Amino acid sequence: MTTSLFSPLTIRGVTFRNRLWVSPMCQYSCEDRDGVPTDWHLVHLGSFARGGAGLIVAEASGVVPEGRITPWCAGIWNAQQRDSWARIVDFVHGQGAKAGIQLAHAGRKASTYRDWSGKGSVSESDGGWQTVAPSPVPFPGYATPRELSPDEISALPQAWAASARLALDAGFDVLEVHAAHGYLLHQFLSPLSNERTDRWGGSLENRARLLLDVVRAVRSEAGADVPVFVRLSATDWSEPNGWTVEDTVTVSGWVHDAGADLVDVSSGGLVGGVRIPTGPGYQVPFASAVRAGAHIPTGAVGQIVGAKQAEAIIASGGADAVFVGREFLRDPHLPLRVAHELGETLDYWPAQYVRGTFAARPNVD
Repeated sequence: MTTSLFSPLTIRGVTFRNRLWVSPMCQYSCEDRDGVPTDWHLVHLGSFARGGAGLIVAEASGVVPEGRITPWCAGIWNAQQRDSWARIVDFVHGQGAKAGIQLAHAGRKASTYRDWSGKGSVSESDGGWQTVAPSPVPFPGYATPRELSPDEISALPQAWAASARLALDAGFDVLEVHAAHGYLLHQFLSPLSNERTDRWGGSLENRARLLLDVVRAVRSEAGADVPVFVRLSATDWSEPNGWTVEDTVTVSGWVHDAGADLVDVSSGGLVGGVRIPTGPGYQVPFASAVRAGAHIPTGAVGQIVGAKQAEAIIASGGADAVFVGREFLRDPHLPLRVAHELGETLDYWPAQYVRGTFAARPNVD
């Protein structure tokens, strides 16, 4: 049988073998603090490819050094990083999966400690840096950012474009622009963090200007065949004054016009202390709203843990793909197991693992 979840999906020149994809998940494991991915990243991402994922998106990677969330985060701003990513991409491709990378700038949420190294902002004396943002409004518990100048904002799309070129040279199949979770592009989008009165502030059109310029710059590098995704937070969970689902639908239409092919729909991350009503699939309605309202393919995220749950999201038209994070951490072979649970026969079990197929498992009462 062919389930919806395991049916191929083609976007531009890339065909994904299924629609069960790996969300970008920060590993904070560049121990030399140079943004260069390591053997940890190879094994981490490679295991998901071996486990049958259709697309594996590498973690938020800084387009500039000061764009990293922590000093231990990965980057994609120089040739050494490019070459280290290329080794990982080659392995992913060798397992039949596609590889994507999330191009990111953390803005006011940059220069922070990873959970097991400390809390709050990293001081310059400990390897941190001055953060930047659309306005000098700090994230709770973090250092106050410096407001970006007009010239600095105008230069940012080229930083994304340069990183996109490095990523393409490394062999990545998909480029994702990170505009969610309270990072820099989201900071420009939301009126809660953007207090500017110039051409990047005020109206929705102005607040979305930088994101659209970034998408156009990345699309220009990507050419006609490489998919460009955008991750958006559908809501700040701080209505009526914050970023809303209606804003997300509108801007999703604009990013589609600017050259994006899919919106990866998440939520939150801009402000602290908000109550988010989580639960299985709690963010799927946001992906459905964007898909219907902006007429662009979407990826759904958020506590997608079960085989029948994931299949229903795709079969019902709730989204075109599902991005899964923590369940992949629990089980890197999630697609192989989900296929078995759905009665789907796959032809991409690794040859070395065929003896472990569910059909070969003995019945023990």
